[in-house]
Amino acid sequence: MTERPIIVVGFVAALQVLSEFLPANSLIIVEEPDVVRKRDVRAHIADAPLVRELIEWEYQLPGAADTLLVTRPDLTASAVVPLVEYATTFAARLAERLGTPGAGLCAAELMRDKSLLRKVTRAAGVPNPLSEEAASAADVARFMTAVGGPVVLKPANRQGAVGTQIVHDPSSVAEAWESCVQHDEGMFVPDRERAVRMLVEEYVAGHEYSVEMVVRDGESLFANVTDKVLYPGPRPVELGHVLPAAISPELALTLEEGTLAVLRAVGFGSGVVHCEWIVRDGTPYLVECAGRFPGDGIIEMIERAYGEPIGQHYFAVMRGLEPPPLPRTAPQAAAVRFMQVPPGEIVSIDGLDAARAIPGVVSVGLGPGVGDTVRELRSSWDRVGSAMVLAPTAGEAVRLAEKAIDQVHIVTAGGPQWNSR
Repeated sequence: MTERPIIVVGFVAALQVLSEFLPANSLIIVEEPDVVRKRDVRAHIADAPLVRELIEWEYQLPGAADTLLVTRPDLTASAVVPLVEYATTFAARLAERLGTPGAGLCAAELMRDKSLLRKVTRAAGVPNPLSEEAASAADVARFMTAVGGPVVLKPANRQGAVGTQIVHDPSSVAEAWESCVQHDEGMFVPDRERAVRMLVEEYVAGHEYSVEMVVRDGESLFANVTDKVLYPGPRPVELGHVLPAAISPELALTLEEGTLAVLRAVGFGSGVVHCEWIVRDGTPYLVECAGRFPGDGIIEMIERAYGEPIGQHYFAVMRGLEPPPLPRTAPQAAAVRFMQVPPGEIVSIDGLDAARAIPGVVSVGLGPGVGDTVRELRSSWDRVGSAMVLAPTAGEAVRLAEKAIDQVHIVTAGGPQWNSR
């Protein structure tokens, strides 16, 4: 048992993975009371030897970290780790107060606010789309006229493409506005009302990538570039990822250097970052940059492709320990593809076992079952299932992931049999 525990902020269902490299009774979880209740967190951790304590705390409120330490002067930590987007500012402040490595509160605040991140990084010379805050559909229409083309409407302080939409037609601005200001994240957020701040931005057409980087004192210890593809339609939700991206060494270096420029601009200290880019005519434009683990299984994909426990090395950095030299290249490639299922009640599901039996398939998962309802795709939370694969090259990994998804057939009420791809 470690003398000082590791504090993780935000509950994720990955305790078994953490227990592979962390000792028993070493973890304190901080989570919002509403989320604890809605996700039944206490039941999930009841038999988890890793967990020392669950602290129910409204950590997403201003001053929450300092208030917690006043209330709990006994609290110490060897590391403070944010596991979800909304935990990053609280974790950064808690790390500052407890003297452990972290992003730094100011850096975390800038990265959590897409409007401020654009302002600061643009001043540092990082290419950004034109962007401004919008308080109404009229603001969106005016901006759309000014840029003379399509725009992206999105919140300044949400995650997972919640409330995000590409608007091509000026006549649809009012409808898009009404849709985008509704942010339903269900069990993953507290019930209290949260402020809605919207941005309208120039739509940059190009190919999308993300950079995952482990950082210590502002310096990169490990970097990976992930290639992504989106679902068709106006909602920019990820349909799939493949890594390492099959791109030129020059473009990979440009994306990594751009990510470091973002981190220097905000003064980021130590942690892991997930920085998203759109490349147009050879120039990467910043989409956003998050100071936490990426979602969509990307960390597992990195670990499988590179053959290194990157998550374990990240926790070592956050504890002030020295990780081993980390690889620059991956001997294999990994891909994930998400299913495309029409909205409605699920009538039947076939092909999951066939998909899982394909050599190279790591996992095939489907959240809902027969009788459950599939919602209209509006954000990452609305995706219902995926396949993850491992292959010798990125191209083969993409083909294998699509083959696995092709095996799955889902019928929803009111619709024909649907190939999940």
